[in-house]
Amino acid sequence: MVRLILRCQALLLLTLAVPTLADADVLNDILDRGTIRIGVAEFAPWTIKTKSGDLIGFEIEVARKIASDMNVKPEFIVYEWEKIIPALQQGEIDVIAAGMAITPGRALQVNFSQPLAQTGIGLATNMEKTKNVSALRHLNDSRIVISVVADTLAQSVARTFFENAKINVYPTGDLAEDAILSGRAHAYVATVPEVNFLALQNSRKVDLPIAEPLMASSEALAVMKGEQEFLNFLNAWVVARQTDKWLGTTRDYWFKTIDWMPDVKN
Repeated sequence: MVRLILRCQALLLLTLAVPTLADADVLNDILDRGTIRIGVAEFAPWTIKTKSGDLIGFEIEVARKIASDMNVKPEFIVYEWEKIIPALQQGEIDVIAAGMAITPGRALQVNFSQPLAQTGIGLATNMEKTKNVSALRHLNDSRIVISVVADTLAQSVARTFFENAKINVYPTGDLAEDAILSGRAHAYVATVPEVNFLALQNSRKVDLPIAEPLMASSEALAVMKGEQEFLNFLNAWVVARQTDKWLGTTRDYWFKTIDWMPDVKN
């Protein structure tokens, strides 16, 4: 009789545990409510605000395509960069679509999808402030000021390459870019697209002194730890959209042209 009671108790505990595990995945919640909540951060060309206040960009198109393929509506929530992972962990959003580079440290906090694309960390310099700088190593000097965005791969890369320089950390890309444009910083370390577009838009002030990235990386979507079913779907989605060339074609538009820039908020 005692064995029977223990077996029943074990079966009851197992039964109670199954819904808990099932509830851990957000995929069914998204399908049930008919919306997917996407966390984004304003970095061109991943997420950009237009003159009319709408959001456009590569990750916006990716998120809209995912929502369309799931037959749900996208709901975008804009965060400052350092707040986006905590927002995911707290359940405010279902997925991060923000050009997030895959790093071991972040992989301890979130689950990454298959890489959407390869990217890298580049360097832009203020032409006037660095007119006497003839080599990259000369930027690794205590008199040099370098701007970066907080909690980004660029921040750690800047500290690695320019450990002797003064690294000024800003909460947003706009503030970090303004520092180099205004001459308060000698250089700006950010993703390759960010430094490229900054130079294209400010060719009389900003230069790209090196042709190759300081460091290459892969970027991906991110979901909360334990959301395996949702992660499986996103992985399959990435493979399908890479195979049919949708991802490559869409990325080329946002990263290799400036056709979208006239619509962007000044």
